[in-house]
Order: sequence, then structure tokens, then C-alpha cells
Amino acid sequence: MSNTGMGMRGKIIFYEDRNFMGRSYECMSDCSDMSSYMSRCHSCRVESGCFMVYDRTNYMGNQWFMRRGEYADYMSMMGWRDCIRSCRMIPMYRGSYRMRIYERENFGGQMYEMMDDCDNIMDRYRMNDCMSCNVMDGHWLMYEQPHYRGRMMYMRPGEYRSFSQMGYSGMRWMSMRRIMDSYY
Repeated sequence: MSNTGMGMRGKIIFYEDRNFMGRSYECMSDCSDMSSYMSRCHSCRVESGCFMVYDRTNYMGNQWFMRRGEYADYMSMMGWRDCIRSCRMIPMYRGSYRMRIYERENFGGQMYEMMDDCDNIMDRYRMNDCMSCNVMDGHWLMYEQPHYRGRMMYMRPGEYRSFSQMGYSGMRWMSMRRIMDSYY
């Protein structure tokens, strides 16, 4: 039996207009470019699972974590000026969580291994910045401000040698949280 819950699927429905009006598009997996399905998206309903939505195609730009629920006017809620252009389903995970964060790019500088949430890396580790990481287990959200606020970035297992080369130049990641939602 897999830790990722491969048999479980998420489902999100996107609507062209606010309040679930206009044409809709159902999605049960990753979608790198929603423009072939709809020209705009201003509301959505997550029926099952968790998703990251992005304001640019190919999982780029601003990101927002969405769990089961209704988002009748997500643009006001998130402060976005543009609409959702791509989405990624976050697989269900029931294992341990482990991530190494590094002060500098290419895994340089101070290193700390995390196995639980951290609401402020400065307070906990006396670390001014996090510029690279290695996610060994689990799925995580990183936030630009302490206490899980500000812009966020979804991290799945893998090596992330340079956040600036990923398009996050000048951003500081100050808090991290495990994605542990029971969402199916």
C-alpha cells in the first residue's frame, strides 16, 4: 500500500464568473494551462482533495493553497488581480515529514532538518533567510512571512537548489508548514 494514496483523487470545479456562474471546468489532476478550457476563472469549488492554484500557466506565479470548500470570489480573498491559469493536485500523504532548509543557495550555509511545522525560522533557528531546501518526505508549504502569512510556495519531495532561479528572487521564506489535511 502506497503512502501517497494513489487511489484517492481530488476534484476541483472552476467557474468563469464569481459566485459559481458561467461556464465551468472540472479538474481531477494537474492542469498546466487552463486557457484551452476557459478564458477566465473567478470562482471555484473544491469537492475533494487539496490543490495549489497559480495565476500563471505552467505552475508559475503567485500560488494559493485550496482545501475542500467553496471560493465564490477567491480574487478578493487572495488579493489577486489576475485569475487562475493552472492548478496542481496535492497527493494524499500519510507518512513522516522531513525537510532540510539551507541559509544559502545550493545547500550552503546553515542547515536545519525539520520534521514539524515552523512558524518562524528566525526565532527557532536564528536563520535570516532560507534560499534552498531538500524535501525528503511529505508535502510542505513555505510562506514569505512568519506565522504562515504572505505569499506561499508548494514544495513536494525533491531538491530545490535555488529559489531565486525558480522565479522567487528577492523573496524570503520565513515559515513552513506540513500539508496534513484530511481531505478525502
